[in-house]
Amino acid sequence: MKIFNFAKKQTNRKNDYYRSSWKSLLRYAVESLFLCAAINYLFYKNSAAFFFLWPIGLWYVRQRLIQEKKHRRSRIWIQFRDALSGLQVSISAGYSIENAIVETRKDLEKLYGKKGELALEFSHMERQLSHGASAEKLLSALGRYSGIEDIQNFSQILIQSKKMGGNMKNILHECISSIEEQMDVKKEIHTMLASRRLEQKIMSLIPLGIILYMQISTPDFLSVLYGNFPGICIMTFCLFLYLFAYHWGERLVDIEV
Repeated sequence: MKIFNFAKKQTNRKNDYYRSSWKSLLRYAVESLFLCAAINYLFYKNSAAFFFLWPIGLWYVRQRLIQEKKHRRSRIWIQFRDALSGLQVSISAGYSIENAIVETRKDLEKLYGKKGELALEFSHMERQLSHGASAEKLLSALGRYSGIEDIQNFSQILIQSKKMGGNMKNILHECISSIEEQMDVKKEIHTMLASRRLEQKIMSLIPLGIILYMQISTPDFLSVLYGNFPGICIMTFCLFLYLFAYHWGERLVDIEV
């Protein structure tokens, strides 16, 4: 029964792990409304057209949720490096892996606060350990539903080392060294891509800026495109072309490391 309850709890956590809070959803919804209003002003200037732009609003909310998920995974990955250091110190001091998790949770709360992603995870693991769950299964479950490969690999190494009687201190040292090397490479790639991302964002704003400038400086020049069917068709084509170019540009600079 304990094993069944443990598996059920981990399944529920997997389903809820990347569920955004209602505050985040509300903020994204408000941002999408402003986005639709801006698009309506630039491309249509028609109050009725605003209600037909809801697919763009939904697409924006979806993209924001995906972005939030990526940022959360990145934060957990960085925090995991500090967690490994805490585990290494505790195990070197003679603690078991279960007690080391408890001590590492305290360290994570000092570094990232009690609301930090990995501090909450280690707090959950501490409660599960008190109910008889094994540390290896808890770390393995965390790796699965977080989707972070380093945590999955570490949990598998931990399982095999306990079976074969490996040196936990050396294993943790090798894991930390490997993650530090990956972080250094990732930072270098992010530094090289930073200028490209900035260029992409600026280039994405230029077409909208041109339309806004022409509306302000020479409103009669664009007036023929508003309030008539041919103009609506032309502006709709331009809008879809712009969205396609924006999405393609985001994909070009979005490189997973």
